[in-house]
Amino acid sequence: MAKRILVADDEKLIIKGIRFSLEQEEMEVTCAYDGEEALALAEAENFDIILLDIMMPKMDGLEVCQRIREFSNVPIIMLTAKGEDMDKIMGLEYGADDYITKPFNILEVKARIKAILRRVPQQAAPSEQLPESVIESGDILLDTDSRSLKIKDHAINLTSKEFDMLQFLVMNPEKVYNRDALLTTIWGDDYPGDARTVDVHIRRLREKIEPNPSEPRYVHTKWGVGYYYQP
Repeated sequence: MAKRILVADDEKLIIKGIRFSLEQEEMEVTCAYDGEEALALAEAENFDIILLDIMMPKMDGLEVCQRIREFSNVPIIMLTAKGEDMDKIMGLEYGADDYITKPFNILEVKARIKAILRRVPQQAAPSEQLPESVIESGDILLDTDSRSLKIKDHAINLTSKEFDMLQFLVMNPEKVYNRDALLTTIWGDDYPGDARTVDVHIRRLREKIEPNPSEPRYVHTKWGVGYYYQP
């Protein structure tokens, strides 16, 4: 089945180029030209991934991203202006999984999309889920088929990268990983971002899973070294 991509940008030439290139990869592309249209489409349809420009009329990409995160964990890639580091950080804070800086090479866009799609398997129907897909560690219950998380039977919505991060740490308890190791493992060797990406995702993950994020119960910091999971 063709992957469904939502591309939101008010620059029609950029959308035209992205759409043409992705359709050559047999992906189904839906376009939005302002933030309100992008949000409406995300609410009404199911997409495999969303590309969001930050600077859009009616509603900016950051607000769209934040609103989408209220009902979906679909992977989101933000399109940011060159050198706008704060936009990148804010995008991650608001729930984006990745960002691409304009002007960009369309080959990079396709590579990022494919990398994320490889890491986000299709959800399996309940009847197809295997017991082996469930990882249980103390209060945490991770289902790698549905990519869902429950803590003490309470469902918690994670983004794609947050889930990948938690799954990796849970499967390697008590082992400390520095930020560079986590960046390479979760985002890949060719990811151009820096260690701040890891810090933002760890902080956001703690805000969702920890009873008290300032005193973590699950994801801990080894000061000067890195992060680790404690069952």
